[in-house]
Amino acid sequence: MKEFLIHNKWRILFMVVLCGGILAAFQYALTPDRQLAVLQPDQFDPSLVDDSMLFVKKYHKIAPFKLINQNGDTITQADYQNKIYVADFFFTTCPSICPVMTKNMTMLQEEFKNDPEVLLLSHSVTPEIDSVQVLREYADRKGVIDAKWNLVTGDRKQIYDLARKSYLAAKKNKYGGENAMIHTENFLLVDKEGRLRGRSYDGTDEEDIKALIEDIYVLKESYQVEE
Repeated sequence: MKEFLIHNKWRILFMVVLCGGILAAFQYALTPDRQLAVLQPDQFDPSLVDDSMLFVKKYHKIAPFKLINQNGDTITQADYQNKIYVADFFFTTCPSICPVMTKNMTMLQEEFKNDPEVLLLSHSVTPEIDSVQVLREYADRKGVIDAKWNLVTGDRKQIYDLARKSYLAAKKNKYGGENAMIHTENFLLVDKEGRLRGRSYDGTDEEDIKALIEDIYVLKESYQVEE
């Protein structure tokens, strides 16, 4: 037996390595790629879902919109067609969570600066204050890249409806109703079909931002696989 092992050690070693490789390939083939959930209103915390959307279980998409950005340009869903994007809601005079959110949006901008497939969209919840000029000055202070990131103002009701009924970003306020001020830290990930993906991300939490970046890459990869 000893003599057999001596004379055949290289063959045995080769077979061990070959079997190990086959086993690894087999395990890889059986491991499914990570997929991001396509989110529906009935999967969200009910406090974030408008009453009219509570029982929607499929086909939820971001509603069409028409807003104005920091350059005075009209921005619609067509500008985000076939793009992956992150949306949030802020206001330029916010002294609490918004500066942190903007800093973290800037982190996303830097991560995907050279990637035309990924865009950003920040909606002002005080459009009566955040004029085009105000947004322009804010964008300049924060280092916003216009081709990557739109800060938008416009009709207040449209913006609030988007937050509550499309992005599901804002908690309901039983005292203020539809007129209640929206103040939310949530970042939302939207795919090329206008669907919410992954989960709600805390725009003030660095670990959530890292998770969001990872999920964007997962989503990008899913489109490459489809192609």
